[in-house]
Amino acid sequence: MAARLRLAVVQLDQLVGDVSGNAERIVRAAREARRLHADAVVFPELALTGYPPEDLLLRSHLYDQVQAALATLCRGTDGIDVIVGYPRRVEGRIFNAVSVIRNGVLAATYHKHLLPNYSVFDEKRYFEPGTSPCVVEIAGVPVGLTICEDVWQPQPVRLAAQAGARLIIAINASPYHMEKGREREQILAARARENRLPVLYVNLVGGQDELVFDGNSFTVDADGTVVQRCPAFEAGIFTVDFDVAGGRAVPVAQQLPGSMTLEQEVYRALVTGVRDYVDKNRFPGAAIGLSGGIDSALTLCVAVDALGAERVETLMMPSRFTSPMSLEDSAQMAGRLNVRHSVIPIEPMVEAFGAALRGEFAGRGRDVTEENIQARVRGTLLMAVSNKTGRLVLTTGNKSEMAVGYATLYGDMAGGYAVIKDVFKTLVYRLAEYRNRIGAVIPGRIIERPPSAELAAGQLDTDSLPPYEVLDPILEAYVEHDRSPQEITAAGFDPDTVARVVAMVDRNEYKRRQAAPGVRITQRAFGRDRRYPITSGYREI
Repeated sequence: MAARLRLAVVQLDQLVGDVSGNAERIVRAAREARRLHADAVVFPELALTGYPPEDLLLRSHLYDQVQAALATLCRGTDGIDVIVGYPRRVEGRIFNAVSVIRNGVLAATYHKHLLPNYSVFDEKRYFEPGTSPCVVEIAGVPVGLTICEDVWQPQPVRLAAQAGARLIIAINASPYHMEKGREREQILAARARENRLPVLYVNLVGGQDELVFDGNSFTVDADGTVVQRCPAFEAGIFTVDFDVAGGRAVPVAQQLPGSMTLEQEVYRALVTGVRDYVDKNRFPGAAIGLSGGIDSALTLCVAVDALGAERVETLMMPSRFTSPMSLEDSAQMAGRLNVRHSVIPIEPMVEAFGAALRGEFAGRGRDVTEENIQARVRGTLLMAVSNKTGRLVLTTGNKSEMAVGYATLYGDMAGGYAVIKDVFKTLVYRLAEYRNRIGAVIPGRIIERPPSAELAAGQLDTDSLPPYEVLDPILEAYVEHDRSPQEITAAGFDPDTVARVVAMVDRNEYKRRQAAPGVRITQRAFGRDRRYPITSGYREI
C-alpha cells in the first residue's frame, strides 16, 4: 500500500505591512493544519509581509520585523513543516524568498528566479533574482519549490526536476483578472507535462488596494489535468493528499468545485475588493450617492454584499432635472436592501452657486459648467457625510465613463474607492442582471431605462457618447489591447466614431490620474496597468 503525503493549502488574506499580525495568523493556521494531520502547510508568496508590499521593501526596519516574525514561526510551529514566503535580505541584497521551517529552524530556502516587471508587477525595482533550484524532502517526497512567475517559463521547474524533484510546489500572489484562471491552468499543465511531475499551485486571497487575489489554488497531475482545487475568493485551510511510492507523488483526485460564470466571478471580485479595502483601512462603513441609474444601483448591491446593510447608507440628491422615476426607484431599491436612505434636494444650493457666479458668467450661455456644478454639489454633500460619520464614499463611475472622461472632477468622481471603475457599461448591465438572479433587488426600470446623467432636460448618455454596445468594443480594443485606430476601423467600426472615441480617451488622462482607486478585473485597468503621460503631443489620428 502506498504511503500518503498530506499538504495543507492556506489561502491567506493578509494585511500588507502587518508583519507581526501576519505571523500570528500563520502560526494559528499552521497549528490547525497540524490538527488536520498535514505533513506540511503551504502559504502564499510573501505571506509574512502581504503582497504587494511595494516601497515598504525599501524600508530597512521591515527586514528587522521579518526576522522577528521568522523567529516567531520557528518557535510556534513545531510538529509540521511550514512553507512560507517572505522578503529576505542577504548582505544588502533583497530576494523574494520561500523557506521551509522544520523543527524550529530554516531547513531550506529558495529565491525567486523570474521577477515580473510588467502590468501591475514591479519586482525588479526591489528584488534580485535567484539562480539555484531548491529541492527538500517532505514525508519521503523530494519537493521542488518555486515562486509565482517561475512557473510561467520552463527553466525554473526544469532545474528543480533535474535536481531530483518529484513534486513541484509553487507559491503565488497572482491577482485576479477575467480569464486568469484558465491561463494559470494552461501554464501549469504545460510545466507538468514537460517534466512529468505534478504541480501544486497555492495562491493568495483577498483585496489589496486595486488588486484582488482570488485563491483558486489547484493541483495538476503529471499529465496536466486539474485534479484538486480550492474554492475561489474564499480564505481557509484546505488539505490535499498524494499517494507516495518510489519517491513519486500522485495527487489523489478530489471533487472539484463547480465552475463560475464570468458574471459570478467578477461580482465576487468586486465584493472582495470593497470588503477588504473598507475593513483593512478601518472605515466603519460606506456612503453612496444613488441616482436612479444602473451604475449606482450595482455599486449599492456590491457594498451591501461586502459590508452588510447596517454599514451602508445612501443619499439621493435630486435637482430639477431628476425624474420622479429616479426618486421612486432609488427609494425602492434602498428599501429592498434595508439600508439607511436620505433625500437631500440640491436645487437651492445649485441656485446659490448660480447667484454667486452671475457676474463671472455674464454674457455667457448655459453649458456643461452648470451641469458640473450639480455634480460637485452632490460630491460636497457626500464628502460631508463621510467626514461626519467616517464612512467611505464609494464612487459609481464605470470604465466606459472613465475612459472618455464622461465624469465630473470633484463631483461624481469625488470619493475614496471606485467600485466599478474597471467595469465597462455593457458588463455593468450583465452584472446587474446576475445580481437580480440571486435576489431581485434592482428595480426593473433601472435596468431597462436609457442611461442618463439627468443634469439637463431630456438628457441621455447617447447625446454625448456613441451607444455603449459600440463604444465599449472600441474602448476595449484601444485601451486594453493597444490597437491602433486604423486596426479598430479595419475591424468594422466607423472611422469617424473611432477617431472621436480615441481623442476623448487621450485628452482625459488628467481626469483618470485624479480618480479614486478601484477594483481591477481586467488585464489593463486604469492606474497601475496603463501609464500614459498627461502632457503629450503624441497622436495616432
